[in-house]
Amino acid sequence: MTALPDPRRLLTIADFVALPEDDQHRWELQEGVLVMSPSPTPRHNVADGRLFAQLDAQLPSDLVVVPDVDLDLELVPDGEPATVRRPDLVVVRRTEFERVDSDGGILRASGAVLVVEIISPGSRRTDTVTKPSEYAEAGIPHYWIVDTTPPVSLLAFRRTDELGFVDEGETSGTFRTASPCPLTIQVDRLR
Repeated sequence: MTALPDPRRLLTIADFVALPEDDQHRWELQEGVLVMSPSPTPRHNVADGRLFAQLDAQLPSDLVVVPDVDLDLELVPDGEPATVRRPDLVVVRRTEFERVDSDGGILRASGAVLVVEIISPGSRRTDTVTKPSEYAEAGIPHYWIVDTTPPVSLLAFRRTDELGFVDEGETSGTFRTASPCPLTIQVDRLR
């Protein structure tokens, strides 16, 4: 990214997509405000890669796991200040993946079935307070938070219409779920 946009101007999805590529920073958009998220630690990257491999090996063919990608939360109409997050992993329907592949743009929350954030120094509050409410409001059915602090744990949330996300419990060791599809995650292998 060669120049940042005027910080007094709130950005839309179109503005965000039009920003120049930036390989040195991870940018998110929060209610139109461009926010730089902290760089991941080596431990974070290892956990991310290991969880990606476990998910990729178990997902049915109609779902795709994508690491470190922009996700339009679709919280506001086009043309209004938007929110774009960059989750560590997102599982989307293959049709959504192929839409972006053929038409361009960024992934949309309406095509996501699971979002995963791995806690890093500087991201704990955002990952445990801010993002769960945003992802629930966006209608994403499942949200997992991985904490690599020993013992490594996975905290799973399931969205309900009445309550937003409901805590399904924290797991160390082996995590099993039937939704969004049957999955068995060896949480202790993420470290």
